[in-house]
Amino acid sequence: MKIQDFGVEQWMNAYETKAVYNLGETCVSPFSIKTLIDTTGGDVESFCNKLLNTRLTYGAIEGASTLKKEISSLYKDISLAEIVTNHGAIGSNSLVINTIVEPGDEVIVVTPTYQQMQSIPEALGAVTKFLHLKPENKYLPDVEELKSLVNEKTKLIVVNNPNNPSGSLMDKNGLINIVNIAKVAGAYILCDEVYRNLTQQDGYNYSIVDLYEKGISTSSFSKVFSLAGIRLGWVATHDQKLMKQFLSHRDYSTISCGVIDEMIGTYALQHKDIILERNKAIIRKNLKILEQWVEAEPHISWYKPQAGTTTLLYYDFDIGSREFCDRLMNEYKTLLVPGSCFDIEYSLRLGYAFESEHLKNGLACVSQFLKKLDEEKTAIR
Repeated sequence: MKIQDFGVEQWMNAYETKAVYNLGETCVSPFSIKTLIDTTGGDVESFCNKLLNTRLTYGAIEGASTLKKEISSLYKDISLAEIVTNHGAIGSNSLVINTIVEPGDEVIVVTPTYQQMQSIPEALGAVTKFLHLKPENKYLPDVEELKSLVNEKTKLIVVNNPNNPSGSLMDKNGLINIVNIAKVAGAYILCDEVYRNLTQQDGYNYSIVDLYEKGISTSSFSKVFSLAGIRLGWVATHDQKLMKQFLSHRDYSTISCGVIDEMIGTYALQHKDIILERNKAIIRKNLKILEQWVEAEPHISWYKPQAGTTTLLYYDFDIGSREFCDRLMNEYKTLLVPGSCFDIEYSLRLGYAFESEHLKNGLACVSQFLKKLDEEKTAIR
C-alpha cells in the first residue's frame, strides 16, 4: 500500500530531540510514575510493589475490564463491551479506518487535521473529499458545505474535536448538525477526541458516541492525561456489529495492550478529576501567556483556541513555513511545526501545554527571530 509521508511526524522525528525549546509538543507536561502518584496523593511504595510483581504476560485481549470501566465513565452511557483498547489514538484511528473503508468508498475528512485521518483513506483507494475549516468560521465545520459533499455513497465522515491544529471546539449543537447530515446517508462518524476535556471553559464536553449510534470515538492517555509513554488508547462505539469487525481486524495487529500500560492507565483514570484539574490549569495559564505574546507581536495573527493544546499562528513575512521553522530551529534551537504539514502556508503550529517558563523562553526566541526577519526585510528595501 502506497501512502504519503507523514509530514508532522517526520518533522518532529527530525528535530524534537535537538530542540532546547520544543513548542511543537502537544502533550500536557508529562508525568513520571512518581509525579503521577505524588500528584494524585497515592502511595508510591504500594504502586511500585504492584508494578514489580505484575507478571508480564499478555493482557486481557479486548482490554482490562477495570480499565474499560474507568474509560466508560468518560461518556454519558456506554458499556464495557462497547470499548476496546489499542496502541494510542493513532492505533485506534488506524483500526477504525482500515476496518470501515474499502476501495471506492466515499469518505469526507475535515482539513486541517491530523494527517493520518486523510492519508489512510486515500491510500486505501477511497474517494476522499475535504471539508475545509476556515479561520473566518472559527475553524468549525460549515454545515452547508458538508451537505454539499455528502451523498448516498458516503460511508464515513471524519472529524476531530477539539481540532488539531487550530484548537477549535464543536459544542453539542455543532456535533448534532453533523450527526443529522450523516444520518441521511447512513454514514459512520469517526471523531478523534484525543484532546477532549482540555477546554478553556468548564462543563461537560459531548462525545460523538453520546449523540449517535453510528458514532465512533477514539482517544488516548497521551494529551489529556500526560501519559504518552504508555502508548495506550481506545475505541468506543455503540454499534456492536461494527465493534465485532474492529475486534476481528485487531487480532491481526494488536492482540492485546501491555499489562503495565493498562495498569498505569487504570490508576490515572481512577484519579482523573485531579489530573484534569492540574492539566486544565496548565493550559489555561499558558494560553494567557500566549495571548499576551500574540498581542505584542505585530507580525503574528491567530484565532484564539478554545480547547486542546495547539494553535495556528499566521505570520506576514514572505517566507515559506518550512524555511521559517528550519531557520528558527537552526538559529534559535526552538521548534515549531510548519503550517505546510497541514497544507496551510504562512502559518505555524504551536503547542502551549508544557511548563510555563519553557513556553515563555521559547516565545522569546521566536520574538528574536521575528525581529531578525523584520530587519532583513528592511535591509532589502
